This record gives sequence, C-alpha cells and structure tokens, in this order.
Amino acid sequence: MVRRQESVKKSGGANLPIREWIEEERPRETLLALGTECLSLAKLFAIILRTGRRGVNAEELSRRLLNAFSGLRGIDSASISEICRIDGIGLAKAAQIKAALEIGKRLFRERAQSLECIENPRRALDYVAAFYGPYLRDAQSECLCVILLNRRHRPIRAVELSRGTIGAVAADPKQIVREAVQAAASSMVLVHNHPSGDGEPSEDDISLTYAVRDACDLFGIRLLDHVIVGKDPESYCSFAKKGLL
Repeated sequence: MVRRQESVKKSGGANLPIREWIEEERPRETLLALGTECLSLAKLFAIILRTGRRGVNAEELSRRLLNAFSGLRGIDSASISEICRIDGIGLAKAAQIKAALEIGKRLFRERAQSLECIENPRRALDYVAAFYGPYLRDAQSECLCVILLNRRHRPIRAVELSRGTIGAVAADPKQIVREAVQAAASSMVLVHNHPSGDGEPSEDDISLTYAVRDACDLFGIRLLDHVIVGKDPESYCSFAKKGLL
C-alpha cells in the first residue's frame, strides 16, 4: 500500500481515479487545507468536473481541456458542442464548466456595480472593463451597448442595442436616444467591441459617435464617453481620453 501511494504521488496519478490518490494530492482536500489560490487551473477544474472517464482522471481531463482551448478565455469562447468534442466531456460537464465561468463573469459585474458613479473617462473605462469586458473582449461579432446614467452619474441600466457581423453592427442614434429618454437618463456611455481585438476607432465609429452626441444634445443628454472593447484592458479605447468628444 505504501509503495502504491508513493507511486501515485510521484506520477500525479494521471490514470488513477482521484479518490485513490494520497489525500495531500487530491484537489478538493488541497483546497480545503490550503485555499483556492494554491490550486492550479487543472485542479480547480477537476473539482468542477468531479470525475474523468475510463483511464483518465478528472485532473488529467482538465489539463486536456485547458490545452485544447489554450486556457480559460478559449474555453469561455467555445460553444457547448465544441467543449463536448473533448473525449470524456459530455453535456453535463460542459454545462458545469460554462456555469462556473459565468459565475466568474458575474463577480466582475458586481464589482463594476459597486462603483458609486461614472463621472470621468477613467471611471468609464473601469466600469466597462469589469461589466462588459468578460463578455465582449472575445466575442465573434460586434455588439453595441449603452450604459445610462442618472444626474449623479450613477448607472441606471445597461442596454444591449444590437449585435452585428464580424465587422459591423447596426446603429441608430434615434434608438439610442430613445432608450435614454425612456430611462430619464442625464448622460450615457456608448460601448462596443472589435472582434479583431484592435481597440482603435474606425471612421464609422467616429461618425456614429458624433451622430449620437448631436442627437443627445437635442434632449439635454450628455454623451460622457464611447468605449471600444479590445482584447485586453490595454487595448480599450476611450473617445473622451483621445479628445474625440
């Protein structure tokens, strides 16, 4: 028995069920003893998956999943059917994975909503990065959204206005202003993503921004900023910070 345990510890037990590992190597027991931050991604996923498949334990299956999609963002962008192509992951496990990732995104949204107000471009960027970043930075099509603010610059609601193709999205300034008027908003922040990952504004982006700004002015509503979501926070673009508003 001692030899078997030593063998499991040295090899990581790649082909043995986790329940047969020595206790100090099991992901769940490690988490309880040392905390979540001490676990690798593969071990964290092993806790979510709970079981592997015949000949492959949950941690090894998690490694294969992470390698197949090059990490968390790849898994997050993948569809249920794509995840199910990994041998040993069916609909139930794919659903567990997607649910866990969605919880993480919603944690970021809660943090964004804790910001008391969005009164300047820096705050707007922080809010967009937390509230929309996890959803839009790896999206395969463009999405146009608006964050509506009250007189104290506090968010009233966030509205998805339209989704388009890889390189374009339908945008109607009248619809945007209508949303603001119905919510009795005093100001707003436009948000959209570039599936290419490049945060630099296009000519169409600039034209839309000016059209929305002019339409807002007619109703005494301020366009505080227009933020383009790139692949990472460093590639986000604030029109206000660029002097384009």
